[in-house]
Parts: sequence; C-alpha cells; structure tokens
Amino acid sequence: MVVKLKTHLLILYLYYSYYNKQWGEAQAALVDILQQELPPEPAKPERDRLAAFQLLATMYIKYIQIFRKMEQSYDQVVHPQKRRVLRHVLDGLMGRILELKHEMVNLEYSEYHYFDDVLSDLKLTPNDVEIPIPKYFINERTKSLKEREKLLGQILAKIGPQDQDKETEELRMPLEEAMRLIQVHERARQGRLRAKFMREIRQQEERERNASKQGQSTLDPEVAVLRIQKIWKGFAQRRRTKRERDEEMMFIGMAPPPLPTSTKNLPQSLASKTEEQRRKVQDQHEQEFQQSLVTIKDKIRDTEGQDMKETMMDQIRQWFIECRDATGKFPDYPDEDDGGSAAIFRQKDPAELEREMKEKDEDKGKGKKDKKKDKKDKKKDKKGKKGKKGKGDDEEEEEGWKMAASNFVGAVNEGSDSYKTVWQTRDESENFSQKHDSELIKEEKRNEVEEEIRTQVDELMRTELKNLKSAVDRDKGKKKGKKSGKKKKKKKKSGKKGKKKKEKDLTPDRTIEDLYEELVTQGIIVRSPVTTLQDYTGEYSYLGTTLRQANIEPMPSLSDVRRLVTEFGILHLGSSAVHEKAPLTKSIVLAGPRGTGKKMLVHSICTETGANLFDLSATNIAGKYPGKDGLKMLMHLVFKVGRALQPSVIFVGDCERMFKKKVPKTDPTDPKRLKKELPKALKNIKGEDRLLLVGTSRCPFDAEMKPFVGCYQRIILIPRPDYASRHLLWRHLITKFGGTLSNLIDISSLSKVTDGYTPGHMVTAIQQVLTERRIQQLSKKPLQSVEFIAPLARIDPIYKEEEESFKSWYSKTPLGKKRAKAAQADEDDGGGGKGGKGKKGKKGKKGKKGKKKK
Repeated sequence: MVVKLKTHLLILYLYYSYYNKQWGEAQAALVDILQQELPPEPAKPERDRLAAFQLLATMYIKYIQIFRKMEQSYDQVVHPQKRRVLRHVLDGLMGRILELKHEMVNLEYSEYHYFDDVLSDLKLTPNDVEIPIPKYFINERTKSLKEREKLLGQILAKIGPQDQDKETEELRMPLEEAMRLIQVHERARQGRLRAKFMREIRQQEERERNASKQGQSTLDPEVAVLRIQKIWKGFAQRRRTKRERDEEMMFIGMAPPPLPTSTKNLPQSLASKTEEQRRKVQDQHEQEFQQSLVTIKDKIRDTEGQDMKETMMDQIRQWFIECRDATGKFPDYPDEDDGGSAAIFRQKDPAELEREMKEKDEDKGKGKKDKKKDKKDKKKDKKGKKGKKGKGDDEEEEEGWKMAASNFVGAVNEGSDSYKTVWQTRDESENFSQKHDSELIKEEKRNEVEEEIRTQVDELMRTELKNLKSAVDRDKGKKKGKKSGKKKKKKKKSGKKGKKKKEKDLTPDRTIEDLYEELVTQGIIVRSPVTTLQDYTGEYSYLGTTLRQANIEPMPSLSDVRRLVTEFGILHLGSSAVHEKAPLTKSIVLAGPRGTGKKMLVHSICTETGANLFDLSATNIAGKYPGKDGLKMLMHLVFKVGRALQPSVIFVGDCERMFKKKVPKTDPTDPKRLKKELPKALKNIKGEDRLLLVGTSRCPFDAEMKPFVGCYQRIILIPRPDYASRHLLWRHLITKFGGTLSNLIDISSLSKVTDGYTPGHMVTAIQQVLTERRIQQLSKKPLQSVEFIAPLARIDPIYKEEEESFKSWYSKTPLGKKRAKAAQADEDDGGGGKGGKGKKGKKGKKGKKGKKKK
C-alpha cells in the first residue's frame, strides 16, 4: 500500500514538474527580452519605419510565445504561491502585448498586421503565435456565473408564459378545422402503413412463386463451389486492395485517419480529464493555503509577539537616551503618517541629528532669502535650457520613431525577479503534492505581525516619551506648556479641483438585482448563446507582407479577424489589472457582408469573458423607455448595471443606421435615438470600467463618416473567406453538423466553386443537406459534394464589387487615409520601402525645407 502511494505521488510530481519546467523555459526567454526592454542606455530613435515595425513585430511574437507557455503553466500548476507569481507575470504579459499592438497600429496606420516574413525568419508556424484566451477568465468566476445564469433563468421563466400566450393567440384555429386536419393526417398515415404491408406481402409471394418455378438446381457441385470461390476471392481481394490503398493514402498524409468509434479512451479526452482533475486539486490547495495564512499568523503572534514587543521597546528607549545624550533633549516621536517608530531606524544617527539641529538654528533667518535665490537660479536655468533648445531639439524630433514607455514591463520584471530569488533555486524534491510552502508564509506573516505590534508599541512609547519630557521639564523648573518642538501641521490636499462631477444617480433607492430584473424583463439584457472563439474557423494569410511590400493593401483573413477580436475585445475585458493600465479600447465595430459571423464574434466575446450582453439595437429598444426622460433612464440603467456586474458588452446591431443622413419616415424603430446619448456615455468610461461597446454593420458606407468613426474607436473589417479558409470551413462544418468525410467529397473542388460564399451561407447549405434522415443513411449512402450544390445555388453570393466597396470605404476612414498617405510617401521616396530610403537628392531637399519651416 505504501509503495503504491509513493508511486502515485511520484507520477503526480512528474506531471507537475513538466509545467514547472515549462515555466522555467518561459522565464529564460523572458529574461532575454527584458534585457532588450530595459537597456543600460536609452535606445536611439529609429528612422526606418520598416526596421521599427520589424522590431515591434519580433518582440510581439516573442511575447506571445512566452504568454502561451505561462498561460498553460498557470492553468495547470497547483502550487498556490507559484500561481500568484504566474498570475502577476501573466497580466503583465497581456498588457505588454496590447501595448505593442497599439504601437504597431500607430506606426502602420492599420488594425491588421502581417508577420509571415518574421515567422519564416524565426522558423515558426502561425499556430505558434495564436493568442490563447486565459482559462482563468471563466474558471475563477464559475460560482458567480452560475448564480447569474440561475437568476437569468428564473426571470425568463417568469416572463416566458406571457410570450407563449401571445404566440398561441396568433396561431389559434377553429376546433372543427383542427379536428379535420388531424383526421386527414391520420388517414394518410394508415394508408401509407397499409401500402407498405401490401408491398411486402406481394414481394414475399413473388419470391415463393419464382422458387417453385425453378425447382431443384441441376448445377454440378464442383462448378458451384468454384463459382462461389471465384466470387469470394474477387470480393476479398478488392476489399484488401481498398484497405491497403486507404492505409497508404493516410500514411502519406493524403487522407484523414478514420474517426474513432468511442472518444472515451482517446489521448485528447484523457488529457482533458487530467487537466480538469488538476483544477480541482488547485481549489483544494488554495483552501488549505488560505487556512494556513490565518493559523500561521496566529501562531507567530502567540509565540514571537511578546519578544518582538519587548525588543522594539528596548530599541526605542535606547534611541531616546542616545538622542538626549547627543542633543541634550528628547526627540520628537514620528507621526503615524511618517511610519511611526519604523521611521526611527531609517533616520540619521544622533550625531547627524545634532548637526542637523544646529544647521536649522543657523539657517532660521537666512531661509527665506535662500529660497528666493534658489527660485531665481531655477528660473535662470530654465531660461538657459530654453535658449539652448533650437536646432538640436528639432533634429532629435526628426530622427524617427521611439518606443513609448510601458506600464507593464515593471510588473513583468517584478515577477521575473521573484522567480529568480525564490523559486529558481528552491528545492522541492520532497513536495510531491505541490502544496503551499509554510516557510514563505512565515516570512510574510512575520512582517505583518511586526507591523501590528509596532502600532501598539508606538502608542505606549508616545505616552512614555511624553512622561519623560514632562519629568525633565519639572526638574528644570520650566512651565508645562512651553515646548521647543513645534508640531508639523498637516497640509490639506486640495483634491476636488481636478475631479469631475459624478453622474446623478436616477435610481438611488433600488438594488442592482431589481434593476437587472427590469432590464431582463424589458429584453435589454439577453442571454448570449455559448460560442467560443475557437469555433470561428479561418486560415492564416500567408501573402500579407508580400502584397504590402508591393503597395497593394490585402484583405485580412478570418484568422486575422479572430486575432483582433482577442486583442481589442477579450483580453481587455477578461482582466481588470490589464484593463486599468492598457491602452483603453472603449468601442469596436465589426463591419462586413452578411453571413461573415459578426454576431457570432459578439457572442464569443461574451462567452470567453463571462460578460453580460446588453442589446441596444434600434429594433430591440423600439417603443421601450419613450421620451427624453425614458432615454436617460435607459442609458443610466444600462451603464449602472453594466458597471456593477462587469465585464459587460453593449451590442448595437446595424449600427450604421444611427448615423445615416436620412432615415425613412416609415421606419418605426427610430434608429437615431441614441446618436447623442451613446457617444456621451462612452466618454465617462474609465480604466476601471470593464465595458465595451460592440457594433455590427453590413453597410457602413451608408453612415456619415465623422460621427461614426467618432463613436467607434476601432474598425474590424471582416472579408469573404479566401480559398484556404473555405477549405478549412467545409471540413470543420461538415463534421460539426454530423457528417463524415470520405473520398466521395472533393473538398478542394467544393472550396473552389464556393468562392464568394460566406461561412453563414455554408452553414445554411450544410443544414439543409444533413437532415436527421440523411445522417442515418450515411453508413449505406456516403455524402457527396454534389449534394451541396443545389442549396448553394439558391443563395446569392457576395460578389467582388461588394467587397471592394468595403475596402474603398475603409480607405476613407482616418486611419485608412493615413495609411494611403504613408504608402504614397514611400512611393515618392523612390521605392525605398517603409523607411523611405530612395532618391537621395530629393529627400535631402525635402529635409532642409522641413527644418526651415520648423
């Protein structure tokens, strides 16, 4: 029994050591990139835009690789103290990736970037740089999400029967007609059943009649045996040949392996079970860790608290005596704001204190004059600096691009240092189960206990010092009220100057649960279907860099769209630490033709972050909260509940209608209703508010450009899928809806003929073909490519002209104009690329003119 237990613990340790090793590898790569981030000397500005982008792209890809390893380690490491260090680094890495993304957007004037050349240099595949979505976004909020889902279900159950009654009223028919309809269908069913039985009876009679006519067989037995052998051998050989051909095609990678009959014993399912088991172990170890924090602190307070108290009091008394011997009087006790007695041991020696006191006495009269002189000297210095500015500073400004300061490199560096000092050299060979380390808890809690005891000691020693001073004053015959030391007056902070006025709370007497129920009842808060971002399938674009180098702006791929949604939507909303310090993205718009998966992406953002979904589409809020006061109340409720139950996604479908020049008078939805209120509310969103406005648009070119772009900060253009994405989509969708892939389905030809069709069109066609009856027939009648042609022919594809209209509209946006201007400048510089190193003469003249103008 003991041997089995030891073996089990050893296996567990080997499992855990893999992720510890992976953490170590990620840490080594992080040290290398931090040396580049924190150079000993400030880096020189980069003049070549291409070189600047290559630097940013390389750092971005390296950070993603480290982030992938750290995310896996954090998800599977069960040691609670290690997980805290990993979480700190993980948030820092996410924030740094977002900062680099914004740097690239500002440098390239485009939301989309292509790294195929950098990937080939680093010998990486696109899958190596796929940004993972941290699982802790959902796993650590499982309990609260279940409670919220339960509450939502209860509210929807209350209002459900009302909606059902409305539907039944609309579909009601007379009783006689209903009875007649039932009778007709029942007679038809009985007729079909009778026909089936009669057909079977006739077939049986025909077989018996044929058998009686033929009589006894006169075929020679040897000939019959040979014939049977011939047929069987031919059948067996054909079957063997087919099997060998299929095995060969699978071996060379030209055919997929057969799907397993049961998924229970698959390596993937076993791995997912193990991962789930580790998450349960994480929860157990976390509970034990939290209990140890309390018990160890109490133990330290009981065993070491009295000794700490006596030691501190002795040290402070000794300091009293030393100061009195050096200065002739007792010192002033530091205030609580200055740290109390902790500040004593950070201050100077008694001799230094005496020298300081003498300097104060000497400089009492001269203090004001010196201050005036200092101010004059500072003003002169400033004037001198201003005078020196001129050509030198202009030249520095012209020198080129420089990376902005980061808010997250410090956090990443702290996590790296804590790994080096604590975990890198720590021996954990005995800690098989990876439980918490009590010694580290003792070190941390000892400091906390010391601080608590210090505050108690300070109160005692202040009264003791007061008594000592009064005793000395009595001995010297001084009055009790006279004291040489004056208490420092605390400066009052004038903090209200820069603060903005808070919004008026229109519902001060109502709870969040009550407001939540009202919004659900009104249909503003809707249930988001469970859709992961992984379901949004699309292939990577391998020609993006090549096309851009030829000054052709490529259409992004579906993989690029997935990456942008992760960066601008999911990573921001998922972590509060990232959202507070990262470049703030308040709103995004998903623009693309019908069927490209815009709503699916909105639902995936909600699913991956556990966000509430507020639907403020014009069709949804029509007739709700009428009038100006009603509109103010609606916006107040949405943003109040959204902040209280963050993260939250505010969805506006067909958002271009809000900014149309002319709206038809017959339109009852009043799409311009939120035109002023929504942008105004967006201005009040701050770093601590995890709110995101997401709009979808099929016709963004119908809206006025200026207010549309002013409301939506980032534009994500979604194209038709290219050939590679269509090939991937067909394979994925057929298997998803119950079909099986075989040699009769030519996926390549199917992908070629469906040029212009979107993922939504493909789903419609597959659902029409793969009915329940057709899925049951797959074993006898395999699926063929021709079956999908008829349903696809009934759907209008997205033509090239429509896609070009999206492309031309995007080129008129502020970022698109900057992109076109930068490309034009590169062409004018003689084809020097992004750096503009082309015709030297012309460039030199331009440079001189630019300096003169400045």
